[in-house]
Amino acid sequence: MQKATPSGLGVPQTRQFIEAGADLVTIHAENGEAGLRAVKLAHELGAEAGVVLRLETPVAAIVPFLPEVAFVTLLGTSIGVKGQSLSEQAGKSQLYAGLQFPTDYYAGLDLGRKVAARAIEVAKLDGSDAVWTGAVPAGKCMWVGANPGNVTAATWKPFLLSSPSEFRPSMPPACDSAQMVAEVADVKNFPRSPAAFATNQRAMYWQSPEGLSTWPYAFANKWMFEDKLEPNAPRWARVYALIAASLFDAFIASQDGKFAYWYIRPPQLEPAIVPLFPVPNFPSYPSNHSTFSATRSEMLAYLFPQRAELVRGVGKEAGDSRIWAGIHYPIDNVSGVALGKAVVQKFIAWAGSDGSQ
Repeated sequence: MQKATPSGLGVPQTRQFIEAGADLVTIHAENGEAGLRAVKLAHELGAEAGVVLRLETPVAAIVPFLPEVAFVTLLGTSIGVKGQSLSEQAGKSQLYAGLQFPTDYYAGLDLGRKVAARAIEVAKLDGSDAVWTGAVPAGKCMWVGANPGNVTAATWKPFLLSSPSEFRPSMPPACDSAQMVAEVADVKNFPRSPAAFATNQRAMYWQSPEGLSTWPYAFANKWMFEDKLEPNAPRWARVYALIAASLFDAFIASQDGKFAYWYIRPPQLEPAIVPLFPVPNFPSYPSNHSTFSATRSEMLAYLFPQRAELVRGVGKEAGDSRIWAGIHYPIDNVSGVALGKAVVQKFIAWAGSDGSQ
């Protein structure tokens, strides 16, 4: 987490991170009393905390934190400095290879920094720094919990959607309806014993960092190399941008649905359901993973049409895996897929007129 000012900005920052879904935060020892308040708040909100110590800071600075934190991290390089150095090294690699002049390098570095500065200006106005001040609603079929992750994302500013609710799914059925009784039974009865290794291991993969976040880029990188596109910088920049931007709007749209309905999770409705891994700390409907996987697989199908059938199968498995894991109903998956496809079609339509053709 960023270093706080003497006024104690570490406390609201800590709340923002945890309300966005973080279950572990790190506080700089240099924050002093403000840092200790942030650690206390993290514990109150159900998260774990650690302390970070810069190498030039006296070790005594962490002593007040030690009884309250789970770990200590030594920071050898200031945040942001190492990344700047890597960007400079990457640019200079073209000089060392004899492919560019020094003027090319410096012009590119300047241009990249200006574009990044503009993107940061826009990001500061998207509402993602909002602090949630609401309350979890109570009632029949309602999600049960505290400090729901991603709750403020339902109010963020999308790139292309007219509003977060543009494609909001219809209201889910009552949790005691005949449809939901059947769906709960389906989730409950899906095999999760060691004998169901095939689906268990796929569900675990889709809960891994790669399965949650980076798999579209792994496929895109592989296919760009296979198609000999690696020398075409504008083309791969477009690929990365469309994957990332469409996911951003899909994320906002999915949170809009979740926090419009606050629908109860399967293991909350039927305690006999034992999920393969901890259930995410936010409502069930629609499924985030199904939404995101549909958006990203459809975007990859657009960008690499020869692999469309393959990647759509990948996206389907990702959504289905949440039922295999016992954390979603089929309706969560179905509504998420429909939502993800609706969002991505706006981006594909926009991309069709971006001049790249």
